[in-house]
Amino acid sequence: MNIFEKTQKVHFILSSQSPRRQEIFNSLGLDHSIRPIEIDECFSDRLKAGEIPQYLAIQKARPHEGRISENEVLITADTVVWINDHALNKPADLNEARKMLREISGNKHTVYTAVCLTTTYKQHSFVEGTDVYFHDLNESEIDYYLSKYAPLDKAGAYGIQEFIGYMGIKKVDGDFYNVVGFPVQRFWKELSQFL
Repeated sequence: MNIFEKTQKVHFILSSQSPRRQEIFNSLGLDHSIRPIEIDECFSDRLKAGEIPQYLAIQKARPHEGRISENEVLITADTVVWINDHALNKPADLNEARKMLREISGNKHTVYTAVCLTTTYKQHSFVEGTDVYFHDLNESEIDYYLSKYAPLDKAGAYGIQEFIGYMGIKKVDGDFYNVVGFPVQRFWKELSQFL
């Protein structure tokens, strides 16, 4: 049975509030519904780099225990930006967003997105990393972005598919969609083995 036949036998539940993840998932043409649940996104300081989103993606699946049917596959995900040996999550306010953009400016960082697949009888998670290289950003560019866009719902305070990504990114080494928030190609490969 190929992946297309397998996916027709299940209903997917995407548990994500991210409009970018929802848009990507919608474009896959899979039978699905969207059921976001908020969780406390705290994590231990001992977790590093890709361990952070993997832990959080698994935690996001926990509230759904006992709420999914036998023919359903739950998908949860989380993204962090890793730079200078620490994580940048979603900024709490515009001041924190500005600080993050200043740190990203002229530097390389790695975007890690983890995806967790859960059914009534098994669970599998994976992490994808993509290196992103930024040109130097000046204060007027940062001001413009903060005033015209919504950086507070994005890890690292930026969207690759928005102004700051268009003019600020020098190079992307890895999956572009991973930086958007959902590593589609890796997901498809993992899903074909999972089902």
